[in-house]
Amino acid sequence: MLKMEENTVIELGNIVKQSLLWGQDKTAASPTTTYYVNSLSAREMETLTALSDTFLPSVTVEGVDLDGDTDAFFRCSASMAGTPERLGGLVNERVEHPKIWLVRLTLWLLSTWIGSLILCGRACFTNNFPYLNTFSQLSQQKRESILLSWSLSYFYHLRMLYKSLKLLILLVFFTQVDEKNENISWKAIGYKGPDPDFKKQTTQCNKTLKQTSKDDQQQQPKEDANEEEAELYGPLYKGLIDMKLPRDIVADKLRKFGFPVSLKHNKTSASTISSPSFVVKCDAVVVGSGSGGGVIAGVLSKAGYKVLVLEKGRYFARKNLSLLEGPTMDQMYLSGGMLATDDMGVVVLAGSTVGGGSTINWSASIPTPKHVVNEWSEQHELELFDSKLYKEAMDVVCDKMGVQSEISEEGFNNSVLRKGCQELGYCVQNIPRNSPPDHYCGWCCLGCKDGKKKGTSETWLVDLVNSGNSAILPGCEAIKVLHRKGSKNRKIATGVAFEFKYKGLKDICIVESKVTIVASGALCTPDLLKRSGLKNSNIGKNLHLHPVAMAWGYFPDSNVLEEWPEESKKSYEGGIMTAMSTVVADFDKSGYGAVIQTPALHPGMFSSLIPWISGADIKIRMCKFSRTAHIFALARDKGSGTLKSPNSISYKLEAEDEHNLQKGLEKVLRILAAAGAEEIGTHHCKGKSINLKKASSNEFENFVKEESLRPLRDLSTPLCSAHQMGSCRMGIDPKTSVVNQMGESWEMEGLYLADTSVFPTALGVNPMVTVQSIAYCTAQSVVEILRRKKRTY
Repeated sequence: MLKMEENTVIELGNIVKQSLLWGQDKTAASPTTTYYVNSLSAREMETLTALSDTFLPSVTVEGVDLDGDTDAFFRCSASMAGTPERLGGLVNERVEHPKIWLVRLTLWLLSTWIGSLILCGRACFTNNFPYLNTFSQLSQQKRESILLSWSLSYFYHLRMLYKSLKLLILLVFFTQVDEKNENISWKAIGYKGPDPDFKKQTTQCNKTLKQTSKDDQQQQPKEDANEEEAELYGPLYKGLIDMKLPRDIVADKLRKFGFPVSLKHNKTSASTISSPSFVVKCDAVVVGSGSGGGVIAGVLSKAGYKVLVLEKGRYFARKNLSLLEGPTMDQMYLSGGMLATDDMGVVVLAGSTVGGGSTINWSASIPTPKHVVNEWSEQHELELFDSKLYKEAMDVVCDKMGVQSEISEEGFNNSVLRKGCQELGYCVQNIPRNSPPDHYCGWCCLGCKDGKKKGTSETWLVDLVNSGNSAILPGCEAIKVLHRKGSKNRKIATGVAFEFKYKGLKDICIVESKVTIVASGALCTPDLLKRSGLKNSNIGKNLHLHPVAMAWGYFPDSNVLEEWPEESKKSYEGGIMTAMSTVVADFDKSGYGAVIQTPALHPGMFSSLIPWISGADIKIRMCKFSRTAHIFALARDKGSGTLKSPNSISYKLEAEDEHNLQKGLEKVLRILAAAGAEEIGTHHCKGKSINLKKASSNEFENFVKEESLRPLRDLSTPLCSAHQMGSCRMGIDPKTSVVNQMGESWEMEGLYLADTSVFPTALGVNPMVTVQSIAYCTAQSVVEILRRKKRTY
């Protein structure tokens, strides 16, 4: 009997390791395949196909000798590539925007004569009976004219519709991959796909994995086995529990970590909060594993407390990363990377995986600026930020992440930014990063292939796993903070109810804890608090987004001036952020301006942001992809928004913030020109650009003035956000804030928040160091609370 149990454990252990390599989805054919069911009607698909082929038609280029790859790309339409079917599945199952009904209604209306007449106008008329055409029956030229008219329509909903369709169709086309993980456009546009060095590593990994399964039964030397397993499965694999395993196995694994577990649920009926599958007891439950949750979980577990981390995203071992843009966005970003404000004014990117945003961010690790520390400590009267503890916290987290500012080699975009600033005399500085000087990787927005980028899954969560007394539960979403009545009308947090998928159905479990920490991020934390019955009127308000506006410059291979930028350099390679200018940041005065930095843009995001003028034009622009540098202005926004849910974000850019972005764009255009770009432009939907080799200085000045002063609040220029903060802000008064300086909720004792939602205002720079520092301070408060509480098990 004992021998059978040991064999079972070995077998299940292998299953757990296998699930780590396949991202907890053993039903998937590979880590890059996720299929969504397309249940759009025939009418809707007819219109969606026509729209897709309008944006991306088959194009024949006459009189120009194209190479085979480029010719294949030009001749391939969206429907030929299967884009409409893939998009139909996403619209049906994945996109959760509150206005998605508008897209589906439009698809149906455009399949009818009357709907086409309403939305397209006179273009639908024909000389033949019945004298009206539906959208799909119109010529390519007419359909293109209609889409362009929508982009600048007087009717706001038509502009929203155009922007939604453009973003979705282009994003899907340029990120979809075939069975070989390739896309028909990539060779034509100069894109390598996943990191070529990483491809070689994963091939070797597959060979090693087969050998490892044999070695499991041959008692490999322990030290060698541990190093090999950490390399294969990631540094967290020993502390992860796969909730898809049988319940008794999960319970046994939790008990091995020292968690008391009670199996409760009668398997014949669905589990509920009042009748959960099982109950786990711990010292602290942490909801979220990102820069906030990861830090506080690591500190508490290292202090000897039993910590359970709930993460709704999945875990991907280093060698299991695909480094493919489309699959990664679907698997590791909130809402599959298809998240935007309610009016489509800002495209929003946020991490949703073990390690949170620190797993897919761009490495920038900037300490809290002095002017922000002064503002928060003086104007907001938060003594924490001017304390010895906070200074210590910044030192500790920077040391933990190995933050440094040296660069061995600079990538394409940052080289352009630095050279342009130097030519113009603008200030430019190295960005501190949580990666070493030689970290020349443009794929880090898709996960770090070698662990050199020190996010929480490579630092604080490793401390948690190494403690041996704590665990991480991926694929588990908190649905409610549990509580009981306390004194003076204040509730007392008692734990969390969470759900996960078990055998294709939702299962519910309870964690009973002495303290509860919510670190789900500024977009998700407010929703959880509201579902838990908290009534503070500030929850979900004061949301800041750090809106970003970009400009581009084209540096052709054939026109390399003095061998710079080198012909071998591509726009998507190299450290994502190594240079920054504060020329319009206004740090010395109001502190509200814009910093100038560079983005990570792979083909999908690149295509969805650049202007679309016609089906032929977009393909020409995409062929310049690998030598098109992008630089952006990021505003420290005074304006703010409101969260109804993680997928419903109400936000409008304030006039002052718009002005700061415009000032930033004016500098960006000059930087690109000074760096030697042949052609420059912005993302405004009119798609104007200027060839600097042919333009006079007067024409250049007029162009910069005109393009930088274009409105940014009318959907004519796409704005983006990768930083969200302030939706449950910290303060000294419960009437104007959600938590106190220790991070504890004003209305629920024992409930702490530890993410960017607690920021009093927008920060103005990349928030990773600041949120980790705040979480570190909050952790010290929680440790003191736990010391006072008696052990109850």
